[in-house]
Amino acid sequence: MARKKQQDASVLHGHHVVSGPELRATFEAGGDADDTARVRRRVLHAVVLVVLIGLIVAAIITALAIIDGRLRIPAAEPAEETATSCPTATFDYTPHEKINLNVYNSTSRPGLARSVADEFLARKFVVGAVSNVEASYRGVAAVVSGAAGQSAAFSVQRNLQGSDYFQDGRTDGSVDVILAQDYGALAPPELVDQTPGTLSCPRESRRVADDDKWPVMPSAAPAP
Repeated sequence: MARKKQQDASVLHGHHVVSGPELRATFEAGGDADDTARVRRRVLHAVVLVVLIGLIVAAIITALAIIDGRLRIPAAEPAEETATSCPTATFDYTPHEKINLNVYNSTSRPGLARSVADEFLARKFVVGAVSNVEASYRGVAAVVSGAAGQSAAFSVQRNLQGSDYFQDGRTDGSVDVILAQDYGALAPPELVDQTPGTLSCPRESRRVADDDKWPVMPSAAPAP
């Protein structure tokens, strides 16, 4: 009678049966991995704690040094004030017949430059160019001259109350008047103050940021 073939105990229905030693080895390997992760976390926590303690200690030392005067924090310097470009000199009132004047209209009112020029003529000003211009200036009127015409511009402003003075690079003594939308009328001749005074530049923030400081560029060149 033939003997039956001894069956392998590690195989059951074609599947491997895990033995006790193999199961223990698996758990021991997993335990080693958990232990390694725990050690890494503890090291990381220790490093973070040391850094935080170091920062706190450094902050305390810095604060004590500031209190004792051993460490000074530089104070912020105040911003420099923008220097005014308005002339500060005091001018005498210039006789009208010595003032060469150009009149420009930047408003939508037709004939304004001509009518105002006629009023200046009636007051004995010497009127040259009379024209309409495109202007970004907003206000009563811009009075423009070079350095040589500042005294004349001062006299013009006394007749044109509320106007803003601007200086450009011209070398002659001529003065430009650029009428804007807020213009109403010239000061009555009998009320014009002819005592010495200074030019009026109340709207310096409206100045054009260039060397000439023109509030507008007239389409017609000023008369020489």
